Amino acid sequence: MIFNTIAAIATSQTIAAIAVIRVSGSEAFTISNKIFKHHRKNNFNINDAQSHKSYFGNIIDGNEIVDEVLITIFKNPYSFTGEDTVEISCHGSVFIQQKILQLLIENGAQTAKAGEFTQRSFLNGKMDLSQAEAVADLISSQSAASHKIAINQLRGGISNELSALREKLINFASLIELELDFSEEDVEFANRDDLKDLVTSINAKVTSLLKSFNLGNSIKNGVPVVIAGKPNVGKSTLLNALLNDEKAIVSEIAGTTRDAIEDTFVIEGIQFRLIDTAGIRSTTDVIESIGIERTFEKINTAQIVLHLLDATNFEVEEIETVLNDERYQGKQLYVIINKIDTAELERTFEIYSTKYTNIICISAKEKRHIELLNKKLLDAAGANELSSNQTIITNSRHFEALLNTQNDLNSVLKGLQNNITGDFLAMDIRRALQHLGSITGEISSDDLLSNIFSKFCIGK
Repeated sequence: MIFNTIAAIATSQTIAAIAVIRVSGSEAFTISNKIFKHHRKNNFNINDAQSHKSYFGNIIDGNEIVDEVLITIFKNPYSFTGEDTVEISCHGSVFIQQKILQLLIENGAQTAKAGEFTQRSFLNGKMDLSQAEAVADLISSQSAASHKIAINQLRGGISNELSALREKLINFASLIELELDFSEEDVEFANRDDLKDLVTSINAKVTSLLKSFNLGNSIKNGVPVVIAGKPNVGKSTLLNALLNDEKAIVSEIAGTTRDAIEDTFVIEGIQFRLIDTAGIRSTTDVIESIGIERTFEKINTAQIVLHLLDATNFEVEEIETVLNDERYQGKQLYVIINKIDTAELERTFEIYSTKYTNIICISAKEKRHIELLNKKLLDAAGANELSSNQTIITNSRHFEALLNTQNDLNSVLKGLQNNITGDFLAMDIRRALQHLGSITGEISSDDLLSNIFSKFCIGK
């Protein structure tokens, strides 16, 4: 494919030690050559230079030196975009960055759109669509877990799994299509029992990928954890203990927390979004009532809920009340008995943590058993699944495509059960193949591509 030559600042456009400006396209060398002067060779020409090497010199505007730079040359097809590419490493002055970009545009380059370099990489066959999307995930990753998932996807984790599924399905689809060509002779090339076994196994894999989305989406965006409970049970103290910082105001006055306080922390590479909420109680205070309403809103969006009880003001019935609370249905719920500040209290309440697997006795004030709570949070977040190196879905577009694939495969199984004709089977299989192909970009539209790459940063 032939595209116009594009240029953009590839690093953050703020003051820094260095910045990188990327130029890609058929005229990248010619345009860059007009503004670059080698520090020793007056007759230096980028078109004749060796690929994958850096050269020191000056960016010039007429006779004026703009900056001393290093340029790195990548000749097609061995570049990120698959095109001739020049990367200019300059000093990180915002003025210098903009000046060099301006000179490139004045000499024939066009300003790159958001994600255009990665889009060209996809269109030139350097990566598939799921790998291209992984580039954006890698840039935005904020924890070791999200980084690991993005790297796995960038290296073809999802692509390899899906291509194996598609290849098996395509083989059967071709046999059924062949049957249609010989419909008058009533022959069967695709064994229906084998097809049923294949579709069942593929469906099981698709179901497994769909189930991984909750984990993947949480890790990508941070696992939401809500701290709930009555006023003065130590919610803000627990938030501070988990964050290891005095983020929330701690007071003996009930109802101090009027609004949700949020912050993030990382346990063994997994990021958690911790939300301290207003204490749940009946109140006539208008502001506090609004805070309590927001508490319930946060609970609805949480994956994990830590409901605190006060060991110094405790009734046994509270445990069952919390465990059976309808608001916590579908959540990973832990009942935290807090304020176990003495050995006597700890012995008294240890019986509950032995009886119930989701009860933890702690002292948030003294940070006692916080490590145990951290371990429980990791278990609830699905850290074991992450460590198994399985493919995990993080992208809602992929989830939707897999869901549609599952529906089509179920239609195939239902059709086999009802002995429907090959043309209807072929139709359902084709739809399943289209949905699988849309994930990697084997089947895509211009609108889809524009939507995906418009969310990238400029320069990538």
